[in-house]
Amino acid sequence: MSERTERLDRIDLQILRLLQENSDLKTKELAEAVGLSTTPVFERQRRLEREGYIKRYIAELDMEKINYGFVVFCNVKLQRINNSIATAFVEAIKGINEVAECYNISGEYDYLLKIYAADMKSYQHFVLNVLGKIESIGDIRSIFVLDTIKRMTGIQLPEK
Repeated sequence: MSERTERLDRIDLQILRLLQENSDLKTKELAEAVGLSTTPVFERQRRLEREGYIKRYIAELDMEKINYGFVVFCNVKLQRINNSIATAFVEAIKGINEVAECYNISGEYDYLLKIYAADMKSYQHFVLNVLGKIESIGDIRSIFVLDTIKRMTGIQLPEK
């Protein structure tokens, strides 16, 4: 267990587990689930937010229903890398709506992008007309998701 999770007691971890499953839970529902009254649960939740354990509350969308069900992992290798080139690439990626996630990785490629598109044709358009405008890109390798076997939006927190 890390030092940060050691500072959390059993109730804090239980609150985090419940909110990972359903961030829309009301304080009363959380209180009932952890066996406390609403005031201490409200205070704990606010402390967890203030201390950065809870970053934000979001709604998980059904990407198929909003026509973004075509998922692609895209490995990107820059032509060469230095601070200014990497910074310019990162800034460009931050401004591209289709890129849901971007990771700086080690190995043969420099970055891993997770991209949502409507279909293969729209992804092709994206590669040619959006990524294709970033001159520092040297190589792209696309991996198309056929089926999602497991996807978690949170992690398994330790028991205390």
